[in-house]
Amino acid sequence: MNRKLMAEYLSPGVYVEEFDSGPAPMQGVSTSTAGFIGLAEKGPVSGSPVFVSSASDFTRKFGGYLQKSEFGEYRYLAHAINHFFANGGARAFVMRVAPPDAAVADLKCGELLQLQAKNPGAWGNRIVVSITEASKAKSQIMEESGEGQYILKNAADFLVGDVVMLDGPAGQEYGIVAAVEGNNVTMADPFGAKDVVDTALLPKTTVRTCELNIEVRCEDTVETYENVSFNITTPNFIEKVMAKSELVDVTAANNDQAVPPMELVKKAAGCEKDAVKLQLSGGKNGTAAALTDGDFIGEDKGPGERTGIQAFLDNSDVSLMAVPGITSPNVQLSLVAHCERLASRFAVLDMPKDAKSTTDLMNHRNIVDSDYCAMYHPWLEVYDPLDKRNTLIPPSGSVLGIYARSDNTRGVHKAPANETVANCTGLSVTYNTAEQDMLNPNGVNLIRRFPGQGIRVWGARTASSKPLWKYVNVRRLFIFLEESIKANTNWVVFEPNDELLWIRVRRTIEVFLEGVWRSGALAGATAADAFFVNIGTNTMTQDDIDNGRLICVIGVAPVKPAEFVIFRLTQKTGE
Repeated sequence: MNRKLMAEYLSPGVYVEEFDSGPAPMQGVSTSTAGFIGLAEKGPVSGSPVFVSSASDFTRKFGGYLQKSEFGEYRYLAHAINHFFANGGARAFVMRVAPPDAAVADLKCGELLQLQAKNPGAWGNRIVVSITEASKAKSQIMEESGEGQYILKNAADFLVGDVVMLDGPAGQEYGIVAAVEGNNVTMADPFGAKDVVDTALLPKTTVRTCELNIEVRCEDTVETYENVSFNITTPNFIEKVMAKSELVDVTAANNDQAVPPMELVKKAAGCEKDAVKLQLSGGKNGTAAALTDGDFIGEDKGPGERTGIQAFLDNSDVSLMAVPGITSPNVQLSLVAHCERLASRFAVLDMPKDAKSTTDLMNHRNIVDSDYCAMYHPWLEVYDPLDKRNTLIPPSGSVLGIYARSDNTRGVHKAPANETVANCTGLSVTYNTAEQDMLNPNGVNLIRRFPGQGIRVWGARTASSKPLWKYVNVRRLFIFLEESIKANTNWVVFEPNDELLWIRVRRTIEVFLEGVWRSGALAGATAADAFFVNIGTNTMTQDDIDNGRLICVIGVAPVKPAEFVIFRLTQKTGE
């Protein structure tokens, strides 16, 4: 529908104009990107959560498994991530938590240079920094044009403040560049040598800048920085160049002495070798005893400074969340409140590992009443590569992977249940049907072993007391619909709020919902049975229009899972 005002047509001719007609296409948002919070060997502890695309990617960015003897029941993040990907997950964001008594490894090289690991942990003690002499520019002096003024053959990479070395038959001497104009270089102090000019094809006397090559290594990760300088005014100042490092933060002082940086490094390190090797130290993992619920809940110090659960306020991609193995009511209630407040994500909660009886489970289940979360039990028996034996891990990581797998193979409308749990050899507790009869109606989703069918998720209930929101897939379907409509209707903002706009908005949403219905996500034999979209004077008053409000009322009929399959049999008697 063309809403363009008449353009200026000033001369005769043929004019071609583009205009939008019909509904704007809508694409559904992702439903299977997971967010995890927990302890890790390394990784940032504040700022935005870090994206990981596989278990190996997690290991590269956050390290491996944590020792049970060191972190006990706080060590499950690495296990959860591994089983998330093993069970069908493809995308995750991770926010690391570190104990308050964790320390950052560092190294101070005199007053000149300080290196600090990017984040706390003993991992930083494995960082080795190798420093060697380098030069970014070398030339010959073609003419001495005045006291301390020299014309070089090529002065392109000579910068003001650079320490340079004059190297000739008479020996070596150093100076600082005071000014550069074309190939004319002025030194702060003139060179003391008498014969500095050398115009030969193969000169014996040259002048070159003095820089460093730095290699930062931590096991298989190697970073190389060439021709870095202690000249704070140049682009290759060490702090500027190494700001992109994923291993270390660098603090350096400006060198205003006519002394090459390598000599300063050697002196500060107490080393006379041509290559200086330095190792960071003092990094500590911290202790489990120092951890509190607040470390996982996190603090909101503003964008880029948030920690724990609060860090996910900066993230708009995540639709699933878990804090693996942390069953503290404070943490779980905070996670659920986070999901409810944003209304765009769903939490999977673990139950205490030692909870076995139905009474114990119901006591924990009753801490929350929300349709934005679900609880799963028991814990899973899996192989621990660190201890080389089986161990028990919380089910949340595996369950989130199963959510992703079910979404990708069937759709978010399919209840993520009756799904096998991969890489699982057993359960911490075995429950029978009678026990599940008590737990299932109350929103405790059990994981059970069935003969010949393996270990399966055997529940799809939210932790809500509201009958309309008792199924996981119904709540997640509505999150999908709400977020998809919100993400794809930004074009409506500031458009003229009249009937032409209402028609376009209604048709856009109807086309999207019809596609959702055809995928099997909505109930009804026809599209009219599956959904309705109302927008117009029956949904808005003149006051709404005058105040810039466009109100669209949408109703959908979600499919419900066949949770109880009942076959009624009777005898058929012969006549």
